[in-house]
Amino acid sequence: MQYLLGVDLGTSGTKTGLFDLAGRAICAKTIEYPLYQPANGWAEQDPSDWWHAACDGIRYVLQKSGINAAEIAGIGLSGQMHGLVMLDKDGIVLRNSIIWCDQRTTNECVQMNKAVGEKKLIEITANPALTGFTASKVLWVQNNEPDLYEKCAHILLPKDYIRYMLTGEYATEMSDASGMQLMDIAKRCWSDEILSKFNIQKSMLGKLYESPDITGKVHRRAAELTGLREGTIVVGGAADNSAAAVGTGVVRAGNAFTTLGTSGVIYAISEDVSIDLKGRVHTLCSAVPGKWTLMSCTLSAGLSLRWLRDTCCSEEMREAETLGVDPYVVMDQLAEKVMPGAGGLVYLPYLMGERSPHPDPYCRGVFFGLSASHSRANMIRSVMEGVAFSQRECVDVFQEMGITIAEMIACGGGGRSSLWRQMLADMYGCPVSTVKTDEGPALGVAILAGVGAGIYDSVESACDNLIGKKNIQNPNLATRKVYEDYYKLYKQLYADLRESFKNLAKLPK
Repeated sequence: MQYLLGVDLGTSGTKTGLFDLAGRAICAKTIEYPLYQPANGWAEQDPSDWWHAACDGIRYVLQKSGINAAEIAGIGLSGQMHGLVMLDKDGIVLRNSIIWCDQRTTNECVQMNKAVGEKKLIEITANPALTGFTASKVLWVQNNEPDLYEKCAHILLPKDYIRYMLTGEYATEMSDASGMQLMDIAKRCWSDEILSKFNIQKSMLGKLYESPDITGKVHRRAAELTGLREGTIVVGGAADNSAAAVGTGVVRAGNAFTTLGTSGVIYAISEDVSIDLKGRVHTLCSAVPGKWTLMSCTLSAGLSLRWLRDTCCSEEMREAETLGVDPYVVMDQLAEKVMPGAGGLVYLPYLMGERSPHPDPYCRGVFFGLSASHSRANMIRSVMEGVAFSQRECVDVFQEMGITIAEMIACGGGGRSSLWRQMLADMYGCPVSTVKTDEGPALGVAILAGVGAGIYDSVESACDNLIGKKNIQNPNLATRKVYEDYYKLYKQLYADLRESFKNLAKLPK
């Protein structure tokens, strides 16, 4: 028998999954680790925590499953995007990783625009200067920790640090590297112009591979620590969302997925490079060789519903505890009793500012139309609809850019709600379904490992054979018509409030 291993390095923990060649999960283990916030708006993690979690997770699934390590045909790696890992010439970590959600680099984003030009930066890297991306973090270290930067010999992304620890290779792959803002996205290579303007030596960056390519083999020390067989291949793998796309079968133009987790992400495949010069959505390289992706990110999707649960729904939480179900199940049932439009209540999901389709750090959440007639049920439905409206607005941007979406997969915690999926189908105007095996990024990179090992002919053919759909929900035309009127109002509200959000930010807190 042969098996495939997927290691997904997330923000809260690392999930290690063992799969058979039919894509069935044999065993999985998630190991958590801390997030450090040395100052307001900062976010860091210790790369050694990631490595220990990967080692422990791999050992666990091998021992629990009882399979021989020699039966593992290949390993794929997935991980949180944009994090900065800095190593010295001996491969020793120089500082904690500054991760994706860190917001300290506002000044460096200004510096990037001045050095390259706002338009030119988007033309080359396909994205505007962003605090979350890796390039601004590198500049921050240059500006604030110059002595440490002098010692830096290697710059890696989080999952690529695990690769280094497994194989000794300094390498990365297209989908994750394209979120560093150091690549020429159209040409799928490091940008000499960007690196020169940012005073970054190309030798500091990992060698670029396509996602299914073999990037190295497990060395002796890593084999001793993990229980893996020395010489097991490790493929490029993918960024978390790109890996999730493979794991849900989104590998061809016309396919897309919506993830409703803490944030809301829409991810679509494109055969060609398509760049939004307004910076409303991200263009990145796909984990499928020779293809690109468009990706949007709504910062407070599931977070909005969690905020409402924690602040207003103690009664529903008590009922859920009595029934032995998740509180969101009770909230879902309440919302289902309310007609589309939430009784004239519109929610703007900007609790943390916004990224897509409004790159605006000042905007904030709004309930518009609240009256004494409204109950928690109205508020719950309004929040769910507001998050769905934000996803629809992102899809409209994709369509502006010539990307057609014929079918949508729903995943993440919110994707388990049939009510939320129906809202998405009604607003998108296309079928929305789930997948039979929801193993996410870990399965996605295991599939990539199978392609690298020669087990599958291509990423596309592997997904055709391994990924099946279920729970297909088609648009309700009558409901869609109701939502169209509310959607127009939803979009107008942001335009009307944009300057007011800025004024609010200036007021004392």
